[in-house]
Amino acid sequence: MAKVVSVNVSERKGTIKYPVNQIRLKVGSGIEGDAHAGDWHRQISLLDLSSFDKMHNKATVDLRPGIFAENITTEGADLWSLPVGTRIEIGETLLEITQIGKECHRHCQVFRQVGDCVMPREGIFATVLKEGVITPGLDLKIISTIRVAILTVSDKGFSGERVDLSGPALAEALEGKAQVALQEIVPDDFEMIKTKLIEYADMGVDLVFTTGGTGFAPRDLTPEATMAVVERLTPGIAEAIRANSLKITPFAMLSRATAGIRGKTLIINFPGSPKAALECLEVFLPVMNHAVETLRGDAYECAQPGARN
Repeated sequence: MAKVVSVNVSERKGTIKYPVNQIRLKVGSGIEGDAHAGDWHRQISLLDLSSFDKMHNKATVDLRPGIFAENITTEGADLWSLPVGTRIEIGETLLEITQIGKECHRHCQVFRQVGDCVMPREGIFATVLKEGVITPGLDLKIISTIRVAILTVSDKGFSGERVDLSGPALAEALEGKAQVALQEIVPDDFEMIKTKLIEYADMGVDLVFTTGGTGFAPRDLTPEATMAVVERLTPGIAEAIRANSLKITPFAMLSRATAGIRGKTLIINFPGSPKAALECLEVFLPVMNHAVETLRGDAYECAQPGARN
């Protein structure tokens, strides 16, 4: 479980922060008494100790909490990998991530004293949604905000002749990574598949994973239904999945699975086998957060290499 190891404040921007016993958060402002408090999108900054480890060979001073000007120092959380919009619950408080990384100001006290700063690359910024007090030792709870719909396409699954295993397997694999908002089964019917995909996109889910109907059988129509509703194809996803699957089985070359975007929803076809569907999901997971950020319009080119403004 991730936790808070230090809470830190400073009276002026661009300076190192110093640990205190507690910080009090206010909605619409941030931390009482901190220089970065105010009605803006970077009220609170957070950085994990794992990011400190990447700096030990570069620093000429002791790397203590607050030295990178972060308000909250954590341990056990890959904060930099979380997408914008993710919510973090700490004790009675609730934060929402608004920015990952920032432009590096080389004239600031942090850069002058440490010689480099990991904050522009892996620090995160948040606003206060629920106020309260944060003290060292409190646990962090990451609240996933990526919303996923899972659609199993199977005649036998729809009629009850076969138990759907692939849909539940995908849902289980996504625990802690995304919120499964919908999980349904339809037969191998072009219009029914198409209707469901449009419905999910209109609901505003971030991702739709279909499973089944991607092969050569006459009723394998999931790719055709997908291409009928998407506005932009994303061939790199299907190519990457097939390339990885070919390392496992030559039958992967028979997959007709596709992927594409409708509005701000990304639709990806997976095979009907639970094992194969999970293998395909593993290929996509490393880019899932960034894909969703980009579709939402939250990821941009950055002034500082490696940072996401």
